[in-house]
Parts: sequence; structure tokens; C-alpha cells
Amino acid sequence: MDEHSGGSRSIRVLEVLEVVGKMGQPATAVDIENLSGLPKATVHRLCNLLIEEGYLRRDITGRSYELGERFSRLALQAVSNQGQSSERHAILEGVVRDIGETCNITVPAATSMLYLDRVESEWPLRIQLPPGSTVPLHCTASGKLFLANLPRTRRDRIIEKLPLEKKSKNTITEIDALSVELDKIAASGIGTDNEEFIQGLVAVAVPIRAKNGRMIATLATHGPVIRMSFDVALGHVERLRQAAEELAKGLE
Repeated sequence: MDEHSGGSRSIRVLEVLEVVGKMGQPATAVDIENLSGLPKATVHRLCNLLIEEGYLRRDITGRSYELGERFSRLALQAVSNQGQSSERHAILEGVVRDIGETCNITVPAATSMLYLDRVESEWPLRIQLPPGSTVPLHCTASGKLFLANLPRTRRDRIIEKLPLEKKSKNTITEIDALSVELDKIAASGIGTDNEEFIQGLVAVAVPIRAKNGRMIATLATHGPVIRMSFDVALGHVERLRQAAEELAKGLE
């Protein structure tokens, strides 16, 4: 393959990733064809290549494509290296000073939430989850908030396939009960974790939204119940929302 044809294929690969990334939901082959203008055979060939390399993966239905773990980690590195990362981190530090507990930003990554940035509290008792770590969807404040913001049909398909593993005594492991919980979160706009992921730990999360209203990330705080009760955590929501508006400017 000559240099020109290799460069052309690289551009087509980027076009496919750009389409999938902008969809906000799993993209079908037809979506990619229509939005990229690439031939059907080329789309299938490139999608298969990207799946093999970990940059794409099939969604939970097996009929569409979504960004893969390797792409998510690449995006994490890119965002972390951008100039606004210092501003983003400074905003997080300000929230931690006001709240007194650890705060983090997460983004969806397939069937998990990926930690994009994090500032720890100064307390000696804390949970270590550095940037790049992933946590489940069904039992974390950020994960449940992400699910609650999905279209109902897509959300239902995902939770039917998720391994609703019991992480703590309060983990919701029944599909119907989780669906009811997600309806409540969708109405309130607040993701909650009342000792569902880790025994003795509570958390609340709010969405970080793009200009079009789509949730692109979450901002959350968590702490042990011996320092922060669930009701106290809920009392920090307005401060989190204020910071989420500031953060949205740097994450679009």
C-alpha cells in the first residue's frame, strides 16, 4: 500500500470514529454510511478493523457500534493533556474545599463509568479510585445518572443485559426495581448511591451537559457515612450543579 492510500484509509478510520462519537447513542452501519458518505463495504471493513483493535465495540444488542475501551482511554489521555485540564482540576479543587469530600468527573465507557479527573479530600479515610479507573453502572451515582439520561428503550436494553452484581447490602439487583430507581433519578436530575457500591459510602452526582442538553459527563462527590450522611450529601447538590456549569465549558 502506498503512502497516499494509507493516508486515505487513516482519514476514513477517523471519519468512522467521529460519526460514532457524535451520535450520542450506538450507531448502526447505515448511520455511519449516511453520515460519513463512505460505501457500505468500506464501513463494514473499517468497523471490523476498529473492533479488532479495541477502538469500537458492538453495543449490547450486537447490531450497532459504540466507542471501545481503547478509544475511551485515548480520549482520557487527550483531555488530560489539554490546556483546560488545569482549569478543570482547579474547579474540582474548589468544590472539594467547599464540600470537604472527594469529587470526581466521570464519562461513560461502554458498560462502565470511566474516571476522567479526581481530587481527593484531605481526610485519611478515603477510597482510592485514580483517573482511568472504571466503576459499574447499576450501583454508582454517576452510572445510574448516565442510565437515567438514556432514551427509555436503550436504557431498558442495557439493564436487561448488565450483570447486576450485588456489591453491597443496598445494591439494586432486580431489573424492575432498578428501572423504578432510574425513573426517579431522571425526574430529579440527581444520581444517588446510598451505600449501594461500597458499604458505608454514599455519593451524589449531577450531569455535565453540552450546549444541546446532552449529558457528556458527570460530577460527583462521595464520602463515608461516618462523616457525610446521605441527606448531607444531597445538600451538596447545588454546589455540584454550579461547578458542573463551569466544567461544561471545558468539556464540550
